[in-house]
Amino acid sequence: MTNPELQNDTHAGFVAIVGKPNVGKSTLLNAFLNTKVAPTSNRPQTTRRGVRGIFSDETHQIVFVDTPGVHKPKDALGKYMNNEVSTALSDIDAVIWVVDLRHPPTDEDRLVARQIRELPKPLFLVGNKQDAAKYPEEATRLYEALLEGREGDTSVTSLSAQKNDAKVTALRQQILDVLPENPFFFPQGSASDQSREQWAAEIIREEAMVRLRDELPYAVATRVNRWTERDDGLQRIEGEIVVEKVAHKGMVIGSGGKQLREIGTAARKQLETLLNAKVFLGLEVVVIPGWREDPEALRELGYE
Repeated sequence: MTNPELQNDTHAGFVAIVGKPNVGKSTLLNAFLNTKVAPTSNRPQTTRRGVRGIFSDETHQIVFVDTPGVHKPKDALGKYMNNEVSTALSDIDAVIWVVDLRHPPTDEDRLVARQIRELPKPLFLVGNKQDAAKYPEEATRLYEALLEGREGDTSVTSLSAQKNDAKVTALRQQILDVLPENPFFFPQGSASDQSREQWAAEIIREEAMVRLRDELPYAVATRVNRWTERDDGLQRIEGEIVVEKVAHKGMVIGSGGKQLREIGTAARKQLETLLNAKVFLGLEVVVIPGWREDPEALRELGYE
């Protein structure tokens, strides 16, 4: 329920963050919020669903929608991810297009440009990874050319989202300045619309993706089935790592359980830091055959 004190003279809006896989969309979102609400890794397609991150000051609220990377889908999960992008763009007040300045535009970048070029909303072209780019100005011009003829307002920023520097803050202020008059959509102080279980499951999946090889990370899903808090403050979290094949189960567990312990330890440390509390994390690996192509399994795992 919206706070009545924030009904007057407030500005709020939804801002989609789009781009091809692995350009730093989730890193930028976390930098905007100064807290971690979205998983990050150096593997493409880490983000699978539209995660909403919320920034509020006294009079303005941005609801950032972090979207999966636009790509050519290979399965039902991939189609779901691309649909998340289309859904996010259907009712927004501004859009942020994140590109990687280390490389010229690819076919996936051109696909994104076609999706957003005709949107009659403020567009922020954000060239990311500026610190690692050899020719950032040339790359920026190539990306700008993909928007040639666009009639809506467009601004261009080059930065390194991982640095969380003054440029991120300045960009956030530019976005605040274009928000329409609206009451706040979420209570002041909210950081995300995810449940704590969804958030923790994404932390676990992030650590699994970092450690698993080849295609296996993309055949892995995670969910938290139970979360209880003891009187002494210990957070007891019990979750599952879901794989498609029995052979994958052994790979996730590893010899003598080593791989699973490493995933669990890394996830637990992240959770303890972010929650500022002691955490017990229990993980089990379960097999759901062909879950990426099974609509019912996708719904059960939260991809709906």
